[in-house]
Amino acid sequence: MRNITDTFESLKIALQAIKANKARGLLTTLGIIIGIVAVVTTMTAANGLENSFKESISVLGSDVLYVSRTPWVHSGRWFEFRNRQNLTLKEADKLKTQLKRAVAVNPVTDTRRSIKYRSRVIDDVSIVGTTDKHIVVSSGVPDYGRFLNHYDVEYKHFVCVIGSEVKKRLFDTVDPINKKMKIGRYDFRVVGVMEQQGGAGMFGGPNFDMQIYIPITSFMKAFGGRDRDFDFVVKAPSTEVLPDFEYELVGEMRKIRKLKPTDKDDFSINQMSTLVAAYNNVMGVVVMIGLLITGVSLFVGGIGVMNIMFVSVTERTREIGIRKAIGAKRRTILTQFLFESSVICLLGGLVGVIFSFGVTALINSTVMPASISIPIVIIALAISVLVGVFSGIIPAYRASRLNPIEALRYE
Repeated sequence: MRNITDTFESLKIALQAIKANKARGLLTTLGIIIGIVAVVTTMTAANGLENSFKESISVLGSDVLYVSRTPWVHSGRWFEFRNRQNLTLKEADKLKTQLKRAVAVNPVTDTRRSIKYRSRVIDDVSIVGTTDKHIVVSSGVPDYGRFLNHYDVEYKHFVCVIGSEVKKRLFDTVDPINKKMKIGRYDFRVVGVMEQQGGAGMFGGPNFDMQIYIPITSFMKAFGGRDRDFDFVVKAPSTEVLPDFEYELVGEMRKIRKLKPTDKDDFSINQMSTLVAAYNNVMGVVVMIGLLITGVSLFVGGIGVMNIMFVSVTERTREIGIRKAIGAKRRTILTQFLFESSVICLLGGLVGVIFSFGVTALINSTVMPASISIPIVIIALAISVLVGVFSGIIPAYRASRLNPIEALRYE
């Protein structure tokens, strides 16, 4: 009970000391405020990037494998893959026949072209040649209208399904269904608009909302395909059997490409986890650097708090002597000054968090989706208190060790 009373008394004295020196306390907290804003912004930005990344790759599917000529992430080993032969539509047809367990095998290819509707033109838009199986292997579905069907692919219909951003920028408020638009030099009729699928993919990936899907047969007729590289999107029966299914897929592809047992694979199997692993590696380094920089800011702020606490101890030497003379213990003096430094830093942390809400709102409206979560606020305030404790420990220890007789003589 006595310890609790001493603790509250020390807190009361610390608050009175801060209140008596408002201007000095405010200036002292500036370094902490800047450091906490940096910490919260770093964590919020990392969280926002992670959410944006997950949203952008969710369309890829966790139970889908991508057969490509090269791996998505090759770490500078491009020379190992550049001489590989392109994947062809004939190989995709063979894979459909031989890979019995596949839910779907969808060949895709792409190019970039200008698109036009009336007087509006958008340059460098991604045009994807695909089949009706696209909505089976992908989580993206039309918002309204329809997707490509078997007859569109079979009879090379010049129809297209546009992304939500293409609709917004090219057609504005006009209903695009059954309207004709130019892709390159060719007229295509819009039959559907895809639902919004998120922003641009990470690591230079596509913006799914700025893509246009056309039948792969029409794609080859309009833009050529004899020497074009294709990817095969293969849907597994389930995520649980994905490792075994991948092994089976590799075996069938080696048969199709007539590789000898000693030959290396001349194709790559990619999946969503590849991008997730690469993202985690990159973001781990980015967050580490960001926190290192903010750590320097907090260190500078902590040095400022320590300096002020030394000044405070010097100014209140006589007060410390009086308190010791009437029975105050070293622990009580130590606790008082630790409370003072911790409260100063905590107030700085609170102000920093308030400023961070404004910075986060700006990021959310201009750069990417971002929001401050309760765990981030708690971590930021905890860091503030820790900085206060470490900044005040030496001055507080010095105050607690003062000789009461010499302290009373201090003028």
